[in-house]
Amino acid sequence: MIFITGTDTGVGKTHFSCLLIRQLRATGVSAVGFKPICCGDRDDAVQLAKASDDALTINACNPVWMRFPASPYTSSIIEERPIDLGQIRMDWEALRGRFPAVIVEGVGGWQVPIHRDYNTGDLARELGLPVLLIAANRLGVLNHTLLTLHAIQSAGLTCAGIILNNLAPICPDDPTCLTNQSVLEDLLHGTPVPVLGEIETGQSVLPKAIFEKIHPLFL
Repeated sequence: MIFITGTDTGVGKTHFSCLLIRQLRATGVSAVGFKPICCGDRDDAVQLAKASDDALTINACNPVWMRFPASPYTSSIIEERPIDLGQIRMDWEALRGRFPAVIVEGVGGWQVPIHRDYNTGDLARELGLPVLLIAANRLGVLNHTLLTLHAIQSAGLTCAGIILNNLAPICPDDPTCLTNQSVLEDLLHGTPVPVLGEIETGQSVLPKAIFEKIHPLFL
């Protein structure tokens, strides 16, 4: 069981989660994806359900679907219906009882509001899972990653690792993207938080080096 969060929305959480689920299932681990909340379209949940070999219905994979494309709290105000945390808790308990590996994907970044006084980080803390942090490899990622990591640790949770995702092919003349991983490794040297590696644009299989570091979490 693990919680996938990102430094922001659109950084590749779903892509990574699907790669991880498929790789786990290929090694015989009955892994499924759980997207407690979707806002706007439901594409993230559809991808997770497909990666799970349709072991779940779309509603079991994604119990709360808000149609307005905004933060869950904003969507709940506009749609005049609160986010049903009770449904999320009930479906989570059902899934963790059925499957040995549930990959929980958060909505947006770490502090995206779900209720006025409850955010994505609060949900992760309630579930009590180790956290994997996905960060888009681009200018600003050092600041965004370190801020999010600090928030995760301040919540009393373990960050099991950081993964850089290349949303576009790396330009050989872009020193920022070329050096972000090594600089992060240097900044986090001596801490228990590893930089697990990078995912390349369009990668269809999780890199072996990354998977070998994550796989023990599910044994």
